[in-house]
Order: sequence, then structure tokens, then C-alpha cells
Amino acid sequence: MRLSLLVLMASAAVAHADDTYLVDHPDARWWISAQANSILQAQPGFHSPYEGDNSLRPDDHAQISYVATVFAGYELTSTTTIIVTGESAGGGGLSTALGLAGFTNLDVVRNPSLGPTPYIGTAMIDQIIPLGDETVANERNPLRIFHRVPTHRIEIRAGKMGTVYYFDNNTVGTDSHLQFMNWTIDNNGAYDYAADTRGYTLGAEIEYATPLWTVRYGAMLMPTVANGIDYDFDLANARGEQLEVEAHECIAGHPGIVRVLGYWNHARMGNYDEAIASVRQGIVDTPDVTETRLKGRLKVGFGVNLEQEVTNDVHAFARLGWSDGENESFAYTEVDNTVLAGADWRRGAGKLGVALVSNGISESHRDYLQLGGKGFLLGDGTLHYGRETILEAYYTLRAYRGVFPAADVQVIDNPGYNTDRGPVVVGSLRLHLEI
Repeated sequence: MRLSLLVLMASAAVAHADDTYLVDHPDARWWISAQANSILQAQPGFHSPYEGDNSLRPDDHAQISYVATVFAGYELTSTTTIIVTGESAGGGGLSTALGLAGFTNLDVVRNPSLGPTPYIGTAMIDQIIPLGDETVANERNPLRIFHRVPTHRIEIRAGKMGTVYYFDNNTVGTDSHLQFMNWTIDNNGAYDYAADTRGYTLGAEIEYATPLWTVRYGAMLMPTVANGIDYDFDLANARGEQLEVEAHECIAGHPGIVRVLGYWNHARMGNYDEAIASVRQGIVDTPDVTETRLKGRLKVGFGVNLEQEVTNDVHAFARLGWSDGENESFAYTEVDNTVLAGADWRRGAGKLGVALVSNGISESHRDYLQLGGKGFLLGDGTLHYGRETILEAYYTLRAYRGVFPAADVQVIDNPGYNTDRGPVVVGSLRLHLEI
């Protein structure tokens, strides 16, 4: 699943700069812009005494991916906008994006058969209900083009969108086009949020916002199968729901944000313990979680998301995440618990970021993989379990208005939670254009 999701909420952090875009954009009721992102990744060989169908390949290899997007919007009234995006995603990821829970490139589509055929990524309406007369200027970006917004408001978005357009955002670690590239650094790895293979879904989000705190709720369609492209419209048994509370605070004059998230997914998921039982009862030799799928199964989880300005140039962030890990990983990645800490240093035309994340899975999930089971990402044929730990560092440069080259390195210990394999080093070069 490509879960870059065009998370341009982080791009909004630089949208106020005059040199963000290659071309000037008029201050009009309409919005038209574009972006392109290309990532070259290379991996040298690493220690691997064995491998399975879903293993990270241990040989030297490289891959390049690209995503190109056109954004269009119109401010129908001061409280109503519509947003539409067209997109093409091509290329590939290392090992066809298999073998890592924290995969190294958030732009990669995990189903290569989809190809670069253009598609509609977003088609939604954004409606504000003012709860007072006071308004503030809005830093416009391709996904939010209001000129001004009420300080107290109810805001409703509905249509085709990305769940993480609005949930689990973090201005230090959210955007794979300008910041980190790893799936479990730019997003909470244990947040198995509703999305199709490309990272989009149909649904609605509503929030109540004040200057100091916000509460938001979203209900989204789940895919029909794990990592699937089609949506399940059986809402009684298949939907992704999430509730997030966001609080703004200030420490010694430096702003910070705390976000607490809970989610509960209903879907036709398989159960790890049931798949394991079929092996122990001698029914099959290898467990297959897809053979145990039942509609209406439930997965629950939570997350904590922190960001804090330390100085004017240094910003820190952290995430904690957990899911029950009883039913199969379904929409994002194979992580049941995660802990993350990192920071960036913004100086002149450049930005340096460093983050460390440690991911784990439930006991049932690890037993399933140890017996030879496969998820939609992982499956070495067996498993000697250890937490998958990833250190990532990047440097992004504003080389010219709208032109952002970057270099990145990731070091992964215990790829796919397997202490028998790795460590792995992945180097990356990225070019991002804002037009």
C-alpha cells in the first residue's frame, strides 16, 4: 500500500514561504498546483541464512519510485470548498515492498499490477459551520484552501480521502516527500487505519475545533481483503472508526501538541490463533490466516502522538502505538506495538532529521509467522523473534524555489522481526518538486 497519502498537512508547514512553489500562485478562490516526488533506494547484501516468499531480498539491488499529483480546488463560499486530485504512481520498492514491517519508502504501491495508470486520489467536500464571529487567516495548502477559518468551528469533510489526512498528523514526522521516508516513522505503525492499496478510502470526518484543543471522529470504508483495492460497503460489518483528541500547549514560550487516538476496525479479517490451531490439530502443515476470515471481526488500538518545539530551530516528536494483534494486519502494515522518538533541525535552506523506531507484534502474530504463515508483507518461512528497530536520518535542501533534493539513510535491525537476518542498510536519494 502506498501510504505517502500525499500528507500535505506537513507541507503546509512550509507553504507560507514565498519560494515553496516553482511558479507563483494567485490569491484566488480557486487553487491549482502540482507536485512530483521520486525516490531512488539501494540496498547492499546482508546476512541471511534463509528466506521465504515474503522475505526482504538479501542481495544487492536498487529501485526507484515516483508519484505525480495534480491538485484542484475551489472555495465555493467562505465556509465550503471542494478538492479533487489526480495522481499517477509508478516504479517500485526494494523486494517489491515485502519483508519489512517498517518499509523504507512510503510512496511505494504494494500491488505492482496496478501500474502507473492515473487515478483520482481525492474527491471531497470540506464544510465549516462557524460557532462564533472571530476568524484567523489560514495557511493555504492543496488540501485546505480556505482563506480564513473561524477560531471556534465544526468542520466536516466527506468523500474520497486519506484517513491520515486528519488523524495522527505530526509536523515533524508525517510527510515522506519532505521529511522521513519510513512507513513507521511517518505514521503510527500500529494504527491499522482504513485504506485501499494506494492509501485512500471513502468516508467522512467531523471535528470540533477551538484555539486550544480539537476533537475529531472519522468513519471510513475498509478494503474487502487485506491490502485490497476494492471497498467493502457492508457497513454493519466493515468500517474503520477513529476518535482523536488534540491539545495545544506551550512550554517556556515554545508551542507543542499532544494527540491521543483510539481506533476500532470492523472487517472480514482472519484470526491468528484459529490459523495456528489448524496446524496443531494436524489439519494443515502451514497456517493460513486468510482461511479463517469471518465478517464483522474487530480490531482495536490506540496511539499517542507528541510534538514540541525545543528551540526556534529544533523540533522533537514521539509516538506510541498499540493494537490487540489478535486478528490479521489488514490495511497498513504488520505492527502491533510501536515506540518512536526523533527530532529535526531547521537551519537556513536545509533541514536535518533523525528518528529511531522500535516495532513489535503480538504473541499470536509471532507464533503464526514462526510456523511458516504469511501476512501481506511478512513471511520468512520461520521466525526467531526480535523487535524490528529502525534508525533513519535525512537531509532535505531547498535548492531553488519549489525544488527539494534530499539524501537519506536507514539502518534496520531484525528485518521482519527475525534475529536470524540482517542488519540491513538502505540509502536513498529523493527529488521533490512543488509546482
